[in-house]
Amino acid sequence: MRKVAVIGAGMTLFRRRLMETPKELCFEATRMALDSAGIELKDVDAVISGSAPDGFDGVHMKGEYYSDGCGAYGKPYMRVFVGGGTGVFSAISGWYHIASGLADIALVVNEEKMSSCQPHPQSVFAHIWDPILDRPLKPNLIWIFAMEMNRYMTVHKIKKEDIALVAVKNKRNAVDHPCAQLADPNITVDDVLNSEVLAWPVQRLDISPPSDGAAALVMASEDAVKRLHVETPVWMKGVGWCIDSTMWTDRDLYFPEYVARAAKMAYKMAKIDNPRKQIDFAEPYDPFDYKELHHMEGLLLAKKGEAPIMTREGVTQRDGDLPTCPSGGLLGVGNPIAATMGVKIGELYWQLSGQAGKRQIPHEIKTGVTNAWGDLMQYGAVAVMGV
Repeated sequence: MRKVAVIGAGMTLFRRRLMETPKELCFEATRMALDSAGIELKDVDAVISGSAPDGFDGVHMKGEYYSDGCGAYGKPYMRVFVGGGTGVFSAISGWYHIASGLADIALVVNEEKMSSCQPHPQSVFAHIWDPILDRPLKPNLIWIFAMEMNRYMTVHKIKKEDIALVAVKNKRNAVDHPCAQLADPNITVDDVLNSEVLAWPVQRLDISPPSDGAAALVMASEDAVKRLHVETPVWMKGVGWCIDSTMWTDRDLYFPEYVARAAKMAYKMAKIDNPRKQIDFAEPYDPFDYKELHHMEGLLLAKKGEAPIMTREGVTQRDGDLPTCPSGGLLGVGNPIAATMGVKIGELYWQLSGQAGKRQIPHEIKTGVTNAWGDLMQYGAVAVMGV
């Protein structure tokens, strides 16, 4: 199995109702990634693309529709689709194209244009439910995740104020991110607690709203890294993924076991046996503020129920002992679902190569972990990266 590095990355603005088409968003991110790596499209051996539901872009088989915007014409091409988990699993797909020897240089491009879905992206999710058991209840994602959040808070006796601290931290961190949609330097815990209730305990400022955007990575084998004289490669140290049963009613939602199993797979590959001591920073998937805490525990960076305490004590601040979502995460930068690869894998690359600018973690870092979460509280993808 060959070593694989990320050698370049690009990311568009994350905004609601961007004027660019999906093809144009893909092109913009791809061009930035290629320029970052110092290569041209002719140097790329394979292209991998990730996106969530077709319905967001208003076309069927949208991976084929925007493929030329990714530079995929005339090249081996694969589209990855695992809902919210796509933001990390598409990079894992790029990894195994290279690790297996199928390609020396792979381009990974993820896109989402949620504003095309009218009247709201929730209308697409109305069709993901089991037609016999779930659909008669007329569920939506917010109240499904509100049940998970409530269960997590109830089991561990977590105060809503402690969860709101995550939204405050991430929206403040996002002030330093040039692509951010939801940065707010002045947000307070009271602002979160006084925001509109959507489905208790989820309130408007607990959640990341719909967004448009694209992100791209250039990944390369060790031989290609040497040939291109890359100064700051960031290596994929370990990867893991796991899917649970689609029947969320059969599980205790207070702990994401599927994330823990994916994390253990990635840590084993990365030769990490004590993640809390060996991981320097993390970018857990945070479409809701409670999910950062939930996923910190799933990533084994905190014991069950301890992540809120770490947040309250400042451990997860950018200058803390375990910086968590220094980018601003999805809560601060935005949540175009698959394109969040730029806030997860992309951020690990920028931080570890010292290219994160104003949001650079101020102390030395050598290893980071990120995850993405998809489907009905069901799918986990994890990547460990390092220098």
